[in-house]
Amino acid sequence: MEAVEGFLRVTSSWVWGPPMLILLMGTHLFLTIRLRFIQRYMGRAIKLSLQRTREGEGDISHFAALMTALAATIGTGNIVGVATAVAAGGPGAVLWIWLTGVFGIATKYGEAVLSVKYRTVTPSGEMAGGPMYVLERGLNCKWLGVIFALFTAVTAFGIGNMVQANSISVLLHQSLDVPQWVSGLVLMILTALVILGGIRSIAQVCEILVPFMAIAYVGGCLVLLALGWSTIPATIALIVKSAFTGQAAVGGFLGASVMTAMRYGVARGLFSNESGLGSAPILAAAAQTKNPVRQALVSSTGTFWDTVVVCLMTGLVLVNSGVWMTGGIEGAVLTKTAFASFPVLGPAILVVGLLTFVFSTILGWSYYGEKAVEYLFGKRAIRPYRLLWVAFVMVGSVLTLPLVWSLADIANALMAIPNLIALLALSGVIVAETRQHLWDAPSTGDGNA
Repeated sequence: MEAVEGFLRVTSSWVWGPPMLILLMGTHLFLTIRLRFIQRYMGRAIKLSLQRTREGEGDISHFAALMTALAATIGTGNIVGVATAVAAGGPGAVLWIWLTGVFGIATKYGEAVLSVKYRTVTPSGEMAGGPMYVLERGLNCKWLGVIFALFTAVTAFGIGNMVQANSISVLLHQSLDVPQWVSGLVLMILTALVILGGIRSIAQVCEILVPFMAIAYVGGCLVLLALGWSTIPATIALIVKSAFTGQAAVGGFLGASVMTAMRYGVARGLFSNESGLGSAPILAAAAQTKNPVRQALVSSTGTFWDTVVVCLMTGLVLVNSGVWMTGGIEGAVLTKTAFASFPVLGPAILVVGLLTFVFSTILGWSYYGEKAVEYLFGKRAIRPYRLLWVAFVMVGSVLTLPLVWSLADIANALMAIPNLIALLALSGVIVAETRQHLWDAPSTGDGNA
């Protein structure tokens, strides 16, 4: 097993080397410039996202689509992912995570525009979309769509299933001495009760769960930061400085270069908000919307909430606690140690946050995976995939953390590449849709053009 973990660790470092970082951040920056800093419409997008009225073809409302997408994105990446980035790349990784979110808003917007524009209706009457359909119908590259769908179906088991189950089982074992298999069994049963009902069942649960978990976690982090307010200015200065100069060895921390901070920050940023990955557009295609731009604005708020807000809160709490300097602590254990520095309140916030984040992400990603399988093999493959999905919740609960994270990192990169190709090749289409429905469109007074 050690040999396998070593091989996967090396492979993960290779696929997340400079070429991938340049491709990902380059796409974020390119679309930000071409779309005239679309991030400036964030206030309008948030207002639109709160509407639940039916306004066009689709399976679920704007709000339900956003909550389900947030269910998939707000997960262990926001808690454990940030911790693994800080443990390996130092405090500077927090800034790179945050910047990935800020500029990733443009990429998330572009993905959704294309996904809604090129979506289709399945024989069963449901909406189907995502990068696989964009590649097939927009670029006339069905073979590349097949590759993306294949990577998505496989990636889902890593980023959206095993990593999530592993993180909560480790935390409960460390905190409450609950056997990992017990956590896995309970989580597996709860997952089966929801996902076997399909997208509408998933959306109904997420509409209730996601707002509660996000508000509770961010509020809890703000309380912890208020308790340690005296060191916050120094913490922010350290994060910014380390992002561009690296972090020297201190305490038990062995030190990290700028490239290491960037590599782990960008990788964990993508893992968390999924901008450029091509997953969230699959849900955007199911939304009821009058035009692609309206749903794209809603989708872009997912990256804002996930990374610009939630990941930043986790990063500030972790660095401000100072436990990252201990060294030799990774993942859920590092997060647990940091939050435990605030007796009673800290551990409670962490356990509740991670429990809800994990469960919601497993629900959201099950939909991404099944839509990819449906594209590849038809509707008959969905139920077997759901059953396999439920089983892998248990598998992820008992695997070792390095193995699971390395698998997720590799699969993420392979999934992102064809999606980024589509975004760059069809950026003109994204701009044209934006010009028609936003820049040159008269205001309707409903929070959107």
